Amino acid sequence: MATNISDRLRAGVTTRTAEETRALAAEWAAALPADATVALHGDLGSGKTTWVQGLALGFGINEPVTSPAFTIYTLHSGPERMLAHMDAYRLRSAQEAEDLLIEEFLVSPWCLAVEWPDRVPGWISRDALHVGLEIEADGRHSIRLRGR
Repeated sequence: MATNISDRLRAGVTTRTAEETRALAAEWAAALPADATVALHGDLGSGKTTWVQGLALGFGINEPVTSPAFTIYTLHSGPERMLAHMDAYRLRSAQEAEDLLIEEFLVSPWCLAVEWPDRVPGWISRDALHVGLEIEADGRHSIRLRGR
């Protein structure tokens, strides 16, 4: 019996390269519901931005996607989907996230990908999809969808 991409991610997937990680995220992008929030958990260098680059590919976004660590968030529009990429590392509270007014720029169908969501827990929607990314001892990356 074939499993879908979300089931595979819930079971956990290991990738060997950034290209494999991007391809997996691009495949998952097609399965994401409209107006989804994706909370990305993982240490520095675990592949959070690489995962967002894959989401962008899956949404047909051709412009470069880099970490918005200094700008806090960036917006990218594809032919059918918009991607808002937020790095909450420098934020100290949910109120600081609220003050950014990012919701004002979200045009349906959108996907909001948030790196370091633990910095703004009260701001992340309850129905967010949580993705854990880890670096294995051999340099491979472990990816697991948590919840729903």
